[in-house]
Amino acid sequence: MVRVFDLTIIGAGPVGLAAAMYAGRLNMDTIIFGDEIGGTIVLTDVVENYPGFKKISGTELVERLKEHAEDYDVEFVEDKVEKIEPCEDVYRVFSEDESYLTKSVLFATGTKHRKLDVPGSDKFENRGIHYCALCDGPIYKDKTIGVVGGSDSASKEALLLEKFARKVYIIYRGEKIRPEPINARRIEESQKIDVITNTNILEIKGDGAVSMVILDREYSGRKELELDALFIAIGRIPLSDVARSLGVETNEKGEIKIDRAGRTNIPGVFAAGDVVDTEFKQAITGVGEGVAAVYQAYRYVNEKEFVFTCLDSEY
Repeated sequence: MVRVFDLTIIGAGPVGLAAAMYAGRLNMDTIIFGDEIGGTIVLTDVVENYPGFKKISGTELVERLKEHAEDYDVEFVEDKVEKIEPCEDVYRVFSEDESYLTKSVLFATGTKHRKLDVPGSDKFENRGIHYCALCDGPIYKDKTIGVVGGSDSASKEALLLEKFARKVYIIYRGEKIRPEPINARRIEESQKIDVITNTNILEIKGDGAVSMVILDREYSGRKELELDALFIAIGRIPLSDVARSLGVETNEKGEIKIDRAGRTNIPGVFAAGDVVDTEFKQAITGVGEGVAAVYQAYRYVNEKEFVFTCLDSEY
């Protein structure tokens, strides 16, 4: 007889892992897909705002969430989901090599880094242009580094890079950067970090690797700012393509539209975390959304009478 999972989770970051744990507790037959277990939080050096841990690395937090999920009968597949198609009352999930059947789906696919759209950005990718201070910061010991962006994430990147660099510039197009208060204080107290506001980068230059950026207004009397590396932290793009191809509604940003229970416009399809249209995005809020969505998926699976005739004539 054809196996039909109760729940398929797309994405194995903190949101997907927490959802898998909770689905396991509810005795749902669950499969979780993630081409990279852990998601982007593994690139975070220190997490200080996840309840229960005063300070923990992103990697360790993911390991603990995964261990908790593995206490239950959850099937992990380290593969990318290519598409999902309806099959009467259920869904067929296609990975690169196989297909799976499921009664419900939870998108916890997260986001990817937004690139800086200026001349030189693509040319110097991984030759001075980077997106992860934890991954690439150590190679710039005693160098001058720029960080583009005004969010708390950009500020945390700068604070991490400060440990390696001789000098760090935060370059932001707005009037004031927006870090959390504790990180704002750390930046103000830093002897290495300078903040350049109301300024855009027009071009990235170098001979084989990044050597300078061209600004749209003068800083210290010049529009040329010499840098050895530039870290981009200007936001993220929701990974919602597979959901949209299924017919899931998204907003103008590409974020999946959900209600308070994590339901989308399609019955049996749910979403949570950075990929959805909620305003405040943190690991802990995403985890809460994921758990709430799993409960709704549990109710959906147990209250609905499913038709399986497209799968097996025995039904």
